[in-house]
Amino acid sequence: MSSPVTTVQPQSGPGGVIHDIGYRRYTGPRLGRAYATRSLFAHSLRTAYGLGRSVAAKIFPWGILGLLVSVAAILVTIQSQIPPGVDQRAFTYWQFPSLTSILVLLFCAVAAPELVSRDLRSGVLPLYFSRPLSRADYTVAKFAALTTAVFVLMFIPLLTLFLGSAFSQDSMSAVGDEFVLFTQGVVVAALMALLFSAIALLVASLSGRRAVAAALIVGLFILTTPVLGVLQIFAWANGEPTGAALTLSQLSFLVSPFTIVDGIGGWWFDQDEPTVGPYGPLYLAVMLAITAICLLLTLVRYRKVAR
Repeated sequence: MSSPVTTVQPQSGPGGVIHDIGYRRYTGPRLGRAYATRSLFAHSLRTAYGLGRSVAAKIFPWGILGLLVSVAAILVTIQSQIPPGVDQRAFTYWQFPSLTSILVLLFCAVAAPELVSRDLRSGVLPLYFSRPLSRADYTVAKFAALTTAVFVLMFIPLLTLFLGSAFSQDSMSAVGDEFVLFTQGVVVAALMALLFSAIALLVASLSGRRAVAAALIVGLFILTTPVLGVLQIFAWANGEPTGAALTLSQLSFLVSPFTIVDGIGGWWFDQDEPTVGPYGPLYLAVMLAITAICLLLTLVRYRKVAR
């Protein structure tokens, strides 16, 4: 005789019923915040150059890089026509980043909104901040990625200049001297990458619309140029500036991100009297302060989003 089947009735109550539908728990390694930050950095760096995206996303960043390399190739061609031993140069490594800063600005104006504005508009920040990535990790990864992208953008043309010039030298000592000049350009490029990236990332984090963010970045940089022009007009109003007018002329370059890094480069590497006079240390301090303040404000910005 078969035993009776016992039917278990689910208990009603606020707890409900838990159904086991076969999902398995994750038992693999948990890589943590450092891995997540590195992954976000690598993904953001690829995004800045359109890697892994459509062809249209690659046109602008690679076009800017192509223009910079073309400028470098033209300068190398001109330099190769100067006979060895002649104390004359068609270009200066440490001035090259400043001479092409408009192209660097355009790159930042497109890359920075791609890195942060898209995340704001698409609403994916809560997914980033759920765990284990913190808001500080997100900001640091994005800043590091944009800085690296901008530095690579300037480093490749500088390397083109060096390689082209090195092959035209007639001795290894001349190649060594050329390498020393090349490192000067690398230092200035690194400083410009830090400053431009910090400002561009802060401005881009204020808007979820990429076009608006790009316009704000370009406008912020460009509007400082007329201010610099007005200050220079005041300094040179009575001819060759002296005294207070000379001080105004030397300090006026602090108002524009375009000329701050150039002032530092002139202070370090200019053989003649630099245009910033004895205020080179002040220019370096201001550049570092602006970078730090922009990063701090970006961190504050992300403390208020995706709550």
